[in-house]
Amino acid sequence: MTTVDPDKAVEATRKPRVRDAEATQRRILDAAKKEFARKGLGGARVDDIAERAKANKRMIYHYFESKESLFQRVLEDAYVDIRTAEQKLELDHLAPKEALERLVRFTWKYYLDNPEFLTMVNSENLHKARHLKKSKVVQVMSRRFVAMVDTILERGAKQGVFREGIDPVQLNITIAAIGYYYLTNRFTGAIIYERDLMSRESLDTRLQFNIDTIMRLVCK
Repeated sequence: MTTVDPDKAVEATRKPRVRDAEATQRRILDAAKKEFARKGLGGARVDDIAERAKANKRMIYHYFESKESLFQRVLEDAYVDIRTAEQKLELDHLAPKEALERLVRFTWKYYLDNPEFLTMVNSENLHKARHLKKSKVVQVMSRRFVAMVDTILERGAKQGVFREGIDPVQLNITIAAIGYYYLTNRFTGAIIYERDLMSRESLDTRLQFNIDTIMRLVCK
């Protein structure tokens, strides 16, 4: 007669439950990301998030306590995603100019591929960043990013290709702004400037303009 190890039996029953819980939370977070991106914190409804996630409101409140807490978690995940992707670029292994150009290209492509990130940032600014203020995760990740850019600038200055004393925070803001403004204002911009700002040609032209702008700012 085969005996069953009770510890293994308990573990076998726990693992599916853990996986189910993780899968449910992931569905809720994915659904919440879409709803918050479309409607903002104020417009998104927990009922709609639950329906999209194929979950129920009780589970949402069980895992995330409130719509505000869920929004904060989605916002944190959004920032962690872009900051993690930036670290994976491994810019320290590239020459300073090449590293900076790759960062500008990455930022532009990330904004194009992840439009919900821009709308989430817009929504959080409407709420005066009250959720980010409470996030230690975003604070740590952002400091690493600033340090990474500062290292590129320092290497470039030592090699004589970048001007000295450039503030990495100001540079980060500028890199973000020249892509962010173009994309968040693409509809009004298309009317004002009578140009299809989202055509392939326009996007390629804008990327090159962004790269040239940043290089003129930092290069000697």
